[in-house]
Amino acid sequence: MSQELSPVEQLDNQNAPMFRKESRFLRTIKFIDKHFEEILIVIGMLTFILLINLQVLNRYVLPFIEIANITTWTEEVSRYIFIFVSFLGASLAIKNRDSIQVTALVDKFPIGMQKSIQIANTIFMLYFSYMIVTNGFNLIMFQFETAQSTPALSIPMAIPYSAVPIGFLLIAIRLVQNLLEDTREMEIKDGLIGIFIALLLILPVIVMGEADITLLLFGYFVLFIIIGMPIAFALGVSTLATVLATNAIPMDFLPQTAFTSIDNFPIMAVPFFVAAGIIMGGGFIIKKLLRLSDELLGFLPGGLALVAIVTSMFFSAISGSGPATVAAIGTLLIPAMIKQGYSPGFATAIVAAAGTIGVIIPPSNPLVIYGVVSQQSISQLFIAGIIPGVITGLALIVVTYFIAKRNGWQGDKTTFSMKNTLIAAWNAKLALLVPIFILGGIYGGFMTPTEAAAVAAAYGIVIGMFVYKDMDIRGLYRNLSKAGVTSAVIILLIVMASIFGRLITLEKVAETVANAVLAISENKWVILLLLNAFLLLVGLVMEALAAIVILTPILLPMAVAIGVDPVHFGLIMIFNLAIGFITPPVGVNLFVAAGVAKLRIEDVIKGIRPLLVTMIVILLLVTYIPTISLWLVSFMK
Repeated sequence: MSQELSPVEQLDNQNAPMFRKESRFLRTIKFIDKHFEEILIVIGMLTFILLINLQVLNRYVLPFIEIANITTWTEEVSRYIFIFVSFLGASLAIKNRDSIQVTALVDKFPIGMQKSIQIANTIFMLYFSYMIVTNGFNLIMFQFETAQSTPALSIPMAIPYSAVPIGFLLIAIRLVQNLLEDTREMEIKDGLIGIFIALLLILPVIVMGEADITLLLFGYFVLFIIIGMPIAFALGVSTLATVLATNAIPMDFLPQTAFTSIDNFPIMAVPFFVAAGIIMGGGFIIKKLLRLSDELLGFLPGGLALVAIVTSMFFSAISGSGPATVAAIGTLLIPAMIKQGYSPGFATAIVAAAGTIGVIIPPSNPLVIYGVVSQQSISQLFIAGIIPGVITGLALIVVTYFIAKRNGWQGDKTTFSMKNTLIAAWNAKLALLVPIFILGGIYGGFMTPTEAAAVAAAYGIVIGMFVYKDMDIRGLYRNLSKAGVTSAVIILLIVMASIFGRLITLEKVAETVANAVLAISENKWVILLLLNAFLLLVGLVMEALAAIVILTPILLPMAVAIGVDPVHFGLIMIFNLAIGFITPPVGVNLFVAAGVAKLRIEDVIKGIRPLLVTMIVILLLVTYIPTISLWLVSFMK
């Protein structure tokens, strides 16, 4: 017997499909909100990896198939996709609050004040994004009016230029979402204090008449760094504030530079090397390298610690990143060393120190960035890093050996076996081929550094998915998404530093700094010592990539003026900043290693001291004996 429904129940049943439809609609919106950028990033990364590899294949493997002048249009399309992917990755990084910033001072404030400062920072970042969007769309209209087109495909230049306003519009949307999330659990007074802080900080721009450009530019930059604004935006917002106060450059220069600064084929090596490191760092490749290193050195006192150093040297020739090397190797070796009786602090410190080799030995992302900023040959910078990187690794091995012997930390083997070593080398052959592909391709004249990086990324995908089969489609998606965001943080830094650098050039800051230093001494050795001391101090408080893009235009002219080769100076700068990876308070490698080991940072610092002294000694050798860096380079000239 059926039961008659009440009028209310009948009404509910009538509306149920509508509510289900609304629920599906909301789910769709949430899915788009969560995955919009990362889906496009993965598609973009796969596309330009494929195109650059196709370009290389067409040149050497299939020269008889010339598809619509492929070597021209693949590069152009790849560059423009890369620019879109970079700004999409920057938007996703903002959403994930994944940025390079200095928060040591802000973290000491009460929670309420931290939230207020965060509100002030977001207001500035939003206004900067708004200015880029509005002026960027004006620039696009100008491109349409003047009918400018791309060289290879003859498509309107307005299309690639649209990456800038579209990217910053997405960044603005993510900033608004973050702002709403921050204010949801915030007291009204904290929000009002945040608005007051923003108004107070911008007051000099409003009230000052004739202002000194250099003072405003660096004053605001330092101020924004101190209050924890992401360094990339600190560069951009300080430039915008200075331009608003002084009209030093036209406002449309900002979006134009945001595009032209990364419309650059060499800089595309960064996402490729990042992708290769992430893909190969989480699979069997790293394990096979560890096995080979263990067979080579595991029988010596401190065997596992020595294995960590040698594996870091191997993996550095794949990843180009210090933190990536620490994370990949530390996860496997730190617990094993502690289990064998090593001091937890030293076990963690050795992995952190060995990870610094990743930014010295080629391929190195910091060397790529230095090459782009300084307009030096990336190939020469790579080959210049080989001997300093190897010497650093050997020095760390010697010091670690004696420390381990003194403390009675024995290896996990008793004898060396040539047979087992050869077997391990054969099993690791696919990993050992990677640096051969990269460096052999570059120095054999077969590929540019960017093409070699793209081949390494494709190689990692093929090996991971079809040979070792330790990466499925989901793993590939995660890895490419992570690579896109990681590289976008670097690329956004370059964009903002290029905008910032325009005012530095205009005000001849580099010449002023050079004159000030030369007034202290004209002795080359003294000036190099001062440069090292300055860069070591910078490494204490600033992330390496940020320091490179900010300081290279200022310090390089001075180094050249005293007779230092630009390639040699690049190695000096990178080595100094590599030491910054293991010195607090910023020390990225320290924090990554401590996180893996679940140790207090203080415990790791105690273990790092003898290794830090070792690296400073090597730094002085690299600084005062240019041949260490330039001997191999001389064969290229």
